[in-house]
Amino acid sequence: MTPAEGSPLALDPDTMRRLGYRVVDLLVERVHAEPGPVVRRASPAELRSRLWSPPSDGPTSFDELLDTLERDVLPYVARLSHPGYLAFIPGEGTWPGALGDLIASTLNLDTCWWLGASGPSSLELLVVDWLRSWVGYPEGSAGILVSGGSAANLTALACARETRLGAMDGSAIVYFSDQSHSSLARAARALGFRHDQVRVIPSDDRARIRVDALRAAVGFDLGMGRRPLAVVANGGSTAVGAVDPLDELADLCAEHDLWLHVDGAYGAAAVLTERGRALFTGLERADSITVDPHKWLYQPVELQRGFEIAPDYLRDIAADDQEVNLSDRGLQLTRTCRALKLWLSVQYFGLDAFRRAIDTCLDLALHAEQAIVAADELELTSPASLGIVTFRRHPPGVDDETALERINASLAEQIEEQGDTFLSTCHVRGRLSLRLCILNHSTTRAEVDRALELAATLAVDASAARSALRESYPPLERGWLGQTRLDRDALRAFELFATLDDVLAERVLAESREHVAVAGEPVIEQWQTSRELYVLLGGAVEVTADGVTLSILGPGDFFGELAAIDWGAGFGRTRMATVTATAETRLLVLDRPLVDALQKGSPGFNDVVQRVIDTRAASL
Repeated sequence: MTPAEGSPLALDPDTMRRLGYRVVDLLVERVHAEPGPVVRRASPAELRSRLWSPPSDGPTSFDELLDTLERDVLPYVARLSHPGYLAFIPGEGTWPGALGDLIASTLNLDTCWWLGASGPSSLELLVVDWLRSWVGYPEGSAGILVSGGSAANLTALACARETRLGAMDGSAIVYFSDQSHSSLARAARALGFRHDQVRVIPSDDRARIRVDALRAAVGFDLGMGRRPLAVVANGGSTAVGAVDPLDELADLCAEHDLWLHVDGAYGAAAVLTERGRALFTGLERADSITVDPHKWLYQPVELQRGFEIAPDYLRDIAADDQEVNLSDRGLQLTRTCRALKLWLSVQYFGLDAFRRAIDTCLDLALHAEQAIVAADELELTSPASLGIVTFRRHPPGVDDETALERINASLAEQIEEQGDTFLSTCHVRGRLSLRLCILNHSTTRAEVDRALELAATLAVDASAARSALRESYPPLERGWLGQTRLDRDALRAFELFATLDDVLAERVLAESREHVAVAGEPVIEQWQTSRELYVLLGGAVEVTADGVTLSILGPGDFFGELAAIDWGAGFGRTRMATVTATAETRLLVLDRPLVDALQKGSPGFNDVVQRVIDTRAASL
């Protein structure tokens, strides 16, 4: 291949066509090849031996480079377009969309400025307007396409802060659900919010944010002189596809002048269908919305003044009147044309094709729910919602929760090893569950039935499961928001942990999380089935059962699922008492596997636990 005259990196038209056709042939062959395994992985050592070498000083044959990709890179992926890919979000794409990305990359379109990209910029404004109309926003609403849902959520929170506060205020508070995506914690941190400026509000038995708990938290913060700023609602939670009560949240936010953002990255595009729109009543009342076409479509609604910056060297490209510099609406200056893929896909197939694809996913999730309910050893842990349904294997006579966790973790591993089906796991109300995420437009009932058949019939060994579970996404609390501020000395100051050796103490610090409960917040509710152990680091809680106060607990006390610690709750049974914060309360939260490790590794830990069990059992 001989470069064209001039640039050492240019190619003549014939060479460009030959290389392009070769790539297109490769892609079409991979898309239409036999499905093969859903996911194939290699060890870092193996891939290093295959790929790592210094860059060549001279040219390399393009065919040789593609052979390397086909042999050493592309086989080791999860095939998102596989009909048996039922594990994570996002899912399958479209060929016109892929060609749209090819066009944008080849022409190196930079849509930061109207002067240099008025055509692509106008196309993006058109696509954003489509999205505006789908979610029910009025004409004149503004928005921008960004790299994904995480960037969209950050952009929306930045707009909320800019609109409601201006400069950062240390008393500002944002409110998330405990089902919110972990990207929101990262966004809050990036924007300068401290972890104590974020409230994580508990969800109900349908994984929807509890409006009563949110109202209590807002009232408490107002009483303490803080500035409630924004509420983030889920428009299809990652774990179970839950949609928060948007109308109720909009009423509360209007009452207190709070910004309401709906993270609909996963589910909001379902409003294209009649069933989907019924789930999202009140969506149009939100101040900003994230919609993601990597899932079922996408866009955040923003305000230009949040990001418009005009230094001297950019004044020559300032936009006039109806012209829009899209860089003024988001974080990026240089930005590609993201509208091409969505515009090409929608126009080529038509909206009705997307509606049928979404409805098919909803139908398959309902079919899975019905099949799970009818199966002898499968237990539904959350009903079908926006294409997601969760369940677990529950063999007769096995009621030990630790054993059930191991059984289902083992199942997830075995199903992956079958090759034709790929599921993820998640925790639903404290129970490890298998998660079907039906998103691909090529998935049929056959793939769903195959996944359920494997889950119901594969032999399981509770002792064989690996400890590292493949959860759908990390829970919100696992990141910076819940990171404990204790060190080993501070931890051992509490009697429960006083006898831990260095190894166990470090494990507690690494694997536990902190939660700040506001006054009036129910940390545990009677009949709840969650399994964490809570240690009070500060504040106070009241323990009640059937409206009768049993105890007031303070710093150093603990409660949670440890035999009779819950005033009568046995292992694997529902709780018998409600525990409510009576003041702002810091809690250290330990999950069941961590508690198991402490019970096995520290006799002193067990002694304290047993003494508390005996005391509480005697009070019944």
